[in-house]
Amino acid sequence: MWYYEKKLQYPVKVSTCNPMLAKFLIEQYGGADGELAAALRYLNQRYTIPDKVVGLLNDIGTEEFAHLEMIATMVYKLTKDATPEQLKQAGIGEHFVDHDRALFYNNAAGVPFTATYIQAKGDPIADLYEDIAAEEKARATYQWIIDMSDDPDLNDSLKFLREREVVHSQRFREAVEILKEDRDAKKIF
Repeated sequence: MWYYEKKLQYPVKVSTCNPMLAKFLIEQYGGADGELAAALRYLNQRYTIPDKVVGLLNDIGTEEFAHLEMIATMVYKLTKDATPEQLKQAGIGEHFVDHDRALFYNNAAGVPFTATYIQAKGDPIADLYEDIAAEEKARATYQWIIDMSDDPDLNDSLKFLREREVVHSQRFREAVEILKEDRDAKKIF
């Protein structure tokens, strides 16, 4: 059961209209290493993970949906005052033609989201290493977006998201160690 507070996990402020930055951010919305892929990956993997760490996947998976909401808010705020010409110049004219300003799950290059982004092997340790890699890739992407942004307000929210990726990676690393100890003690697998 979920409890929704009807507010963002962290405030999102945007200084200026910037469709190009929105184009880059959409990578974290519908890209392979974005928030939707992470949420679905973790909430799917939890069914084949030992009870000792299943809560971790559930907690992080639901938090990823909160991050998805933040990204959607950022993209909306970055494009809401853009003219069709500005959207075209930013390389998202095709998106505008298909969806207007509505969000659509695709990456920064416009490639639609696919279920092939969601990995699940069924081996808890293999899946957790996949999760660590996913968090580290998301952290790197957030850093690269921050490096390309000149919006201090937006960067504040992006830094929050980047740091949450670091925390998630650390929690997954801890879970790997717990499961390795159990495996080595022949308690599981």
